[in-house]
Amino acid sequence: MELNKTTSVVKKVSPWTWWLSWWRRQSPNKQDRFANLAPVAAVVLFLAAIASAFWYLRVEEVEREQEAIKRDVEYAQQRLRLRLLERQEQVMRLARDVSNREIRLDQFLIRSESLVQQYPEFLSLTWIDDRRRIVANQSISSISSSQQLRTGSTLRTGDTESLFSLSRDLMQPIYGQISVEAERDTPMNVLQLHTPLSNDQGRFNGVVMAQYRMEGLLRYGIPTEVLAKYAVALQDGEGRLLAGQSIASRAVLWSLLPGSDKPHNDFEIPVSPVGNDLVLRAQTWRTSQGLVGSGLFWLVSVLSAMTAWMLIANWRHTRRRLQAQKALVAETNFRRAMENSMLTGMRALDLRGRITYVNPGFCHMTGWSESDLVGAVAPFPYWPEQDRELLMRRLEEEISGQHSAGGFQVRVKRKNGQLFEARMYVSPLIDATGKQTGWMTSMTDITEPNRIREQLASSHERFTIVLEALDASVSVAPLGSEELLFANKLYRLWFGQDTGGHLRLVQQAGAYSDERSSEDVDDMAGLPTVGLPAAGSENAEIFVPELNKWLEVRSRYINWADGRLAQMVIASDITPRRQAEELAAQQAERAQTASSLITMGEMASSVAHELNQPLTAISNYCSGMISRIQAKQVNEEDLLWALEKTAHQAQRAGQIILRIRSFVKRSEPNRALSDVSAMVSESLELAEIELRRRHVRLTHHIAARLPQLWVDPILIEQVLVNLMKNAAESIDNANRPPEQRQVELRILPKTIDKQSVVEFSVTDTGAGLPPESIERVYEAFFSTKVEGMGIGLNLCRSIVESHQGRIKAENIYNADEVTGCRFSFWIPVETGEPHHNPMG
Repeated sequence: MELNKTTSVVKKVSPWTWWLSWWRRQSPNKQDRFANLAPVAAVVLFLAAIASAFWYLRVEEVEREQEAIKRDVEYAQQRLRLRLLERQEQVMRLARDVSNREIRLDQFLIRSESLVQQYPEFLSLTWIDDRRRIVANQSISSISSSQQLRTGSTLRTGDTESLFSLSRDLMQPIYGQISVEAERDTPMNVLQLHTPLSNDQGRFNGVVMAQYRMEGLLRYGIPTEVLAKYAVALQDGEGRLLAGQSIASRAVLWSLLPGSDKPHNDFEIPVSPVGNDLVLRAQTWRTSQGLVGSGLFWLVSVLSAMTAWMLIANWRHTRRRLQAQKALVAETNFRRAMENSMLTGMRALDLRGRITYVNPGFCHMTGWSESDLVGAVAPFPYWPEQDRELLMRRLEEEISGQHSAGGFQVRVKRKNGQLFEARMYVSPLIDATGKQTGWMTSMTDITEPNRIREQLASSHERFTIVLEALDASVSVAPLGSEELLFANKLYRLWFGQDTGGHLRLVQQAGAYSDERSSEDVDDMAGLPTVGLPAAGSENAEIFVPELNKWLEVRSRYINWADGRLAQMVIASDITPRRQAEELAAQQAERAQTASSLITMGEMASSVAHELNQPLTAISNYCSGMISRIQAKQVNEEDLLWALEKTAHQAQRAGQIILRIRSFVKRSEPNRALSDVSAMVSESLELAEIELRRRHVRLTHHIAARLPQLWVDPILIEQVLVNLMKNAAESIDNANRPPEQRQVELRILPKTIDKQSVVEFSVTDTGAGLPPESIERVYEAFFSTKVEGMGIGLNLCRSIVESHQGRIKAENIYNADEVTGCRFSFWIPVETGEPHHNPMG
């Protein structure tokens, strides 16, 4: 009885059984007609699939060839364009030197000869004045006499003369193509570049004309790998061949197939900066022998015929062997094997509640064997004693048909007494005639999922508590939606319950934009399709006027619990930090100005002494002139000499005051390309006042051809003056004898950490620094001098580091005796204007 009920279920659910019963109900004529048409249809479908495969492969091949030639031609065009631009830049540099009169005629010929010999695509370089007269010409050695432009001749009317006029009118480099007579009266295509010359008033003064051989451009401007793969040619705007080679189209039989309408794939693109008048074209070499003549085609055809024959033979053989009884047995065995391999427990009850069937999964789950369970009635062995009343009610509801489609959760006892939680689903058991014979129940062990669910709930609760207590705003919203998936307490306090705050933070931080271009681009374009970055995608600092706060915003993409792609935004209040940074910047600026004033205050007596000399000289000259005028013993030459001396001394005093004013003047840092020698000269004039007052000699060495630096020269001069003044004070405090009172300034180029820098070093012969103070001398308000304020070296380090440099101090030893100290700092050599820095 158990087997019959199981078989009835199989008959109901098997599509193969339904088809077999339908086939048996058909008339013999219909069966024969279907039997005859089936193999024909199979063969036709097979051959159609083979033909479609050939057509698809051919189309794919053509498309791949077209993409490959397009990519290679664009690459070759870029190489040719770069080569033309390089040659144009060299010709323009030569024209600029000619316009500025920096080179003579013989130098023009030397440089032209060097360019022509170095770059084989050059045919000639010619200097033509504003009257179209050829001043100088340098051509390749292999050029014929008919092609060579002779010095002193005038341009003839034609293409070259029109290009000359166009360059004169536009005052811009002009490209053009001409055809010149070569050997044996064969025309040679030439590309000309006319670069205008100008005089001191900016007026047209002729041109420097460069002629390129088209064959040379093609040979040396196109990569060799492209020339090897394609037939490459240079054409004019009307398609005429200028250089290279072209393949003639030939009609073949298989070109009538779809996707094979072109025997040669080709691609062409204009060559800039010449424009549409010069076109680069490449054609693929046809290496295929044709579809019909291909051995692969015949091999596949033979295999297709053999496969079709085998399909027909196999179909006939299968039809003879196909039996309805065997199909039913195979289907039954399959269903039985599937049920036995399931991990879900299956149990069948009859209408009176007796167990009629259990699968191995049910026995393994409960620990009871099939013999222990089949035929048992309630209460079943796997029912816990404490839950029998509940389970009995459940069984009565199940037998009466009052069951829920979502199933119900129960506790089940294993044979060893262990309990586990399970979920049961009940469905009616219907036989082949549509009559209900019992109930089928499936049981799944949900002990582990329940445990994991409880752990997740507990973890979520702890996670929510932590997020609510954070001092940062946390919000999560899906992309392309105004729904707010999560917001912690601080977010709700700042922005409320809607997504307006989340979207505003994202927009201000630049993490996402809703703006669309003119094209219809999907919102998800550019987002990752597999996996998400672990690190935050954005990190920005923004100011929110509504909150009057500075916020640090971090965002990242996450996969939400329901699988949607969402964006999490974390905003932290950094207002106190930003206020502290602004206050620190203001304090540093004030310290810079104070240091300059303090330095000049310490140098006041020396400055007064320096100014006293020119003022005393002026007074003496004036007194002498007054005395001689009163005695009427002065002539015009003596009076003129005395006035010149007086004016010179007045200018000297004014320059001293101007340098002091520039040094102490408070201004915003202003970086510019500055000459190292000029900065050193300005600082030496200020520092020498202090050095002379303390009877200290100064020697300096500046390396030749130092590069210019992107610095604020006033700040660098302040660093040098502070270091030299400190060096003089150290020597004076050490009471060195006259022969040892010396300060040395050296400026040299160096390479530090693979970076080009300029190093400034100031070496004295004083008592040096205490070893324990070397690392602290740059700290604010720390000083080794009795009357020092401790801000000079601190400010020096700030200035140097604001220019991306470093400063260090070291003692100089002779055996174990300190004989001096060296302060050195370096500034990197930058090729462009650096980024903005608060210190300049």
